[in-house]
Amino acid sequence: QVQLVESGGGLVQAGGSLRLSCAASGLTFGSYPMDWFRQAPGKEREFVAGISNSGGSTYYADSVKGRFTISRDNTKNTVYLQMNSLKPEDTAVYYCAAVGGTAPAYWGQGTQVTVSS
Repeated sequence: QVQLVESGGGLVQAGGSLRLSCAASGLTFGSYPMDWFRQAPGKEREFVAGISNSGGSTYYADSVKGRFTISRDNTKNTVYLQMNSLKPEDTAVYYCAAVGGTAPAYWGQGTQVTVSS
């Protein structure tokens, strides 16, 4: 079955950096665009960043543009999210998703990111 497993979350001070990873199995990884979403307590899940199946195109929410970078390694079936200049408002559970058609088809279980002020 399809599995997406996120890792790399944790507690960091404001201004710090984290790198999230999402390892995929059970699917033809290189055929799927991949997205990162996040959900803060009491808020709806929101799009953070996306990358095309080849890695040639990337997309970002305005709130993270210039601070976060999405990338992928199709030889390792892994997508990454490099997060720099973190802010307390970046605190959330971060999820990766494999996009089928126009919407996420598969989700990971999430990894917690907490940014202290």
